[in-house]
Amino acid sequence: MAENIGNLKRTHNCEALRSKNIGEEVVLAGWVQRRRDHGGVIFIDLRDRTGITQVVFNPEGNKDVHEKAHNIRSEYVLAVKGKVVPRPEGTVNPKLPTGEIEVLVSDLKVLNESKTPPFMIEDDIDIAETLRLKYRFLDLRRPSVAKGLIMRHKVSTSVRNFLNGEGFLDIETPMLTKSTPEGARDYLVPSRVNAGAFYALPQSPQLFKQILMVAGFDRYYQIVKCFRDEDLRADRQPEFTQIDMEMSFIDREDIMAMAEKMMARIFKDVLGLELTGHFPVMTYDETVTRYGLDKPDIRFGLEHVDLTEIMKGCGFKVFADAASKGGIVKAINVKGGATLSRKDLDDLTAYVGNYGARGMAWIKVTESEWQSPIVKFFTDEEIGRIKELTGAEVGDLLLFGSDKAEVVNESLGNLRNELARRLKLVDADTYSFLWVTDFPLLEYDGQTKRHVAIHHPFTAPLDEDLSLIDSEPAKARSKAYDLVLNGNEVGGGSIRIHDQSLQQKVFKLLNISEEEAGAKFGFLLDALAFGAPPHGGIAMGLDRLVMIMSGVDSIRDVIAFPKTQKAACMMTEAPSQVEPEQLTELNLSLNIPKKED
Repeated sequence: MAENIGNLKRTHNCEALRSKNIGEEVVLAGWVQRRRDHGGVIFIDLRDRTGITQVVFNPEGNKDVHEKAHNIRSEYVLAVKGKVVPRPEGTVNPKLPTGEIEVLVSDLKVLNESKTPPFMIEDDIDIAETLRLKYRFLDLRRPSVAKGLIMRHKVSTSVRNFLNGEGFLDIETPMLTKSTPEGARDYLVPSRVNAGAFYALPQSPQLFKQILMVAGFDRYYQIVKCFRDEDLRADRQPEFTQIDMEMSFIDREDIMAMAEKMMARIFKDVLGLELTGHFPVMTYDETVTRYGLDKPDIRFGLEHVDLTEIMKGCGFKVFADAASKGGIVKAINVKGGATLSRKDLDDLTAYVGNYGARGMAWIKVTESEWQSPIVKFFTDEEIGRIKELTGAEVGDLLLFGSDKAEVVNESLGNLRNELARRLKLVDADTYSFLWVTDFPLLEYDGQTKRHVAIHHPFTAPLDEDLSLIDSEPAKARSKAYDLVLNGNEVGGGSIRIHDQSLQQKVFKLLNISEEEAGAKFGFLLDALAFGAPPHGGIAMGLDRLVMIMSGVDSIRDVIAFPKTQKAACMMTEAPSQVEPEQLTELNLSLNIPKKED
């Protein structure tokens, strides 16, 4: 039977007591982690979000309290009153901060009972994610999950304190906005009072924060929810949170320096780590050449070696064709990798197939020979050049990719990360930041037969590439910059276009007509015509940043109530159907295709 808390109001949380508190009378409240009966003496580990304290029910004490303790089970909610005493010799638990003491209970209230949970409220147990998310209110009681949310709070607090101290203003922007789809799909919200019209949930506050710069609020920030209706992965959610910033009268180096200062503050406040010096900077072209990807993990080697030139005309037709027909040939030298088995190599070949590679050639360097089915196709001179360029030594394994540049870079870039994971080349406690700059302004989309913006249509081109906008737009680079941490993009931003005529020119390059630009972005073009200052900004992914700092593999572990990969909430069963009357109010009717048998 549940009781009210009465006079047992909590004096300490379950992680606070130490040997200095011995002799004090305290009141604790929390959940029963586990109960043990040792010959009449009952021990209970009492847990709240801060930790655990052992409480003891002695039959020589209050008999009513001791009798009541016999009926307590896991996850019951208790309030206990008692005296802090030292644990008996030999029973100290050094793994717990409270392990030197226990509380000898004199009064007890069972604030609520609990059904048997569908899983143990403990870390290091294997629970199906669907079950975890269905009972998320229980999953959140587990210390490792709670730790992620507590760290998220600390990161957000650190960000606010830092940006407030740097003169930024926290300004909210609308959640119901105009649909301007230029990237991912919008989440649409029908308007009841404007029949047939729709709002969109924002993918970013991008246009509003630019307009705030035009309005003179020269340092803006917001920790803001954003929404994208796209396919999900471990590091994506339909709704996510970003640390959004914008500044006026600056260049990209100013924003990058501010972001570095903020990261240093976060890591010091939350993890107690000192980030010293500026983060390294690489251009987009350099990262793709050396690592295959534009968000490389620089904590380990395995850099790509370009062999395209020496493979032109070689005897191995697969390499020769790629090299002579506009593709590329690259290799990775896995130091000491010659010990990998044929099964290991087959597994790695299947892995690169996930990224479009049609195969993977390999060579093992042994004391007596180079072992591989492809060695016979190379001349001694070509083998010498491969050895020279890759730095191959006895015991090494060379892995090759040959195809169109995007396929080779994507497959070998991801293979590099997979090798680091399998061979345990990375210290998990190391944090390596990298700035990637000078992205292409545009890329050509073969499906839509037009140029699309690499970042977004409001990104400014580099000053030295302005002339290319008219002559060779595909060669123009942008004033965009991404912040990469341990191979994950944690932030991205750019200097924006603040000149109306240049913005209209970029819209035209993107095949956005004047009429369409006016309909979608007319309010921005109007604002740019009224004295827009030079400005730019950056958005940091709060979910992804906390995920990396917490050492977990999915952002779902650092979001209180995440969605599944099908964008569903297992706990509330959202999305769900609504009443027909609600659809009528919104002037909507459903036309759902029937599933075929």
